[in-house]
Amino acid sequence: MSGRIADPSLWREGADRIAWAREFMPATTALAAELTSTGRVRGIRIAVSDVLEPKTATVALLLAEAGAEVSVSCVGRDTDDAVAAALVHAGIPTYAHRGASDAEDRANVLSLLDHRPEVIIDDGAATIRLAHTERPGILAGMAGATEQTTSGVRPLRTMEREGALRIPIVAANDARTKSLFDNAHGTGQSVVLAVADLLDEPWAGTDVVVAGYGRVGSGVARHASALGARVTVSEVDPVAALQAAFAGYAVEPLSDAAAHADVLISTTGIAHTVAVEQLERLPDGAAVAVGGGAFQEISLLAALEAGAVETFRAGALSTLRLPNGRSIRVLDDGHCINVSAAEGNPIQVMDLSFGVQLSAVDHLLAARGTLTPAVHVLPREADDRVAALALGAFGGGTDAVSTAQLAYLSSWRPRDIAAGTASAPDLPG
Repeated sequence: MSGRIADPSLWREGADRIAWAREFMPATTALAAELTSTGRVRGIRIAVSDVLEPKTATVALLLAEAGAEVSVSCVGRDTDDAVAAALVHAGIPTYAHRGASDAEDRANVLSLLDHRPEVIIDDGAATIRLAHTERPGILAGMAGATEQTTSGVRPLRTMEREGALRIPIVAANDARTKSLFDNAHGTGQSVVLAVADLLDEPWAGTDVVVAGYGRVGSGVARHASALGARVTVSEVDPVAALQAAFAGYAVEPLSDAAAHADVLISTTGIAHTVAVEQLERLPDGAAVAVGGGAFQEISLLAALEAGAVETFRAGALSTLRLPNGRSIRVLDDGHCINVSAAEGNPIQVMDLSFGVQLSAVDHLLAARGTLTPAVHVLPREADDRVAALALGAFGGGTDAVSTAQLAYLSSWRPRDIAAGTASAPDLPG
């Protein structure tokens, strides 16, 4: 099967952009070369279900070059048709086209699963969950799957607790090389720039409210502040709220903060973070956007059910008149703004994330048959390997632990101290 795409004739444009992206993905390229040399993925069926743009396509092509049988799918709103055409031209079955309906998106994912993948590389966990509910017959033959988002790992951990998870999952999102860079730097930057581009207004003095102060929220707050915005953070976790306060931001309950927001950005990855009553607190003309990625993270469907009416639309920007008579600007219907209405995260950041994904694939295949159906963390040494490759591309390096340091560390083992067989090292003060 060659797949379903919008326009095969776009392939040359897509191929040129993929080739450009590949030049800036040294860690991913190096890890793919290692997979080629070990033969780990040769003949393995791998499904890639992710935002379809040049960086993702680079990963699919590298896996194919390493000998894997690769197939790709993506929801329509996150698909670049030229990139999809380039993959099909390269012989990779691809199921994705811009503007696909929900039914077409579902059919495309099911077609991907009909390739009976042994490994799924997922973004959001929808494909993994659909495999469990609609194609359970493929699960017994799978080595596992990787998931690279916070909003995707969360439901998979719920499935694990409920005993519904039937394959091993590597939480690529939880690797330090992913979450410390992709979430805070990549998504933080790309969300703010996407919102700024769509609104086309100066940010100096703009009142920006950030719902959630996890790694994405902290990055959004920092980048908004760098553009001159006055940032207020809303949180349910007192420790995260305190972190925001120590970072210099105002901290308020969301209903209070919404009342003075020019722009409200939800970054939690949790549905209904921004409820109708909080939307109605917004000043007339305020804008709302999503950076967390969960469906209905801002409760727009509930607002429509309560009587809100769309009064204007221009591309990814629409105006919604709320039941209380105020109007707000909605960016891209509440989809994850940096990927659905912009170019996603910077290439150098995604090089880290996709490097982690390839490391996760390698780990799943190396440990095939030994990992339990649970959510697993990528081994530290694999995580460090990705970081070291990326650091090398930046021209940097690390120190080695000295013999004296090793002796110090090995002399302080709490269990030996508690047993009276060793004493704690001398500490100053």
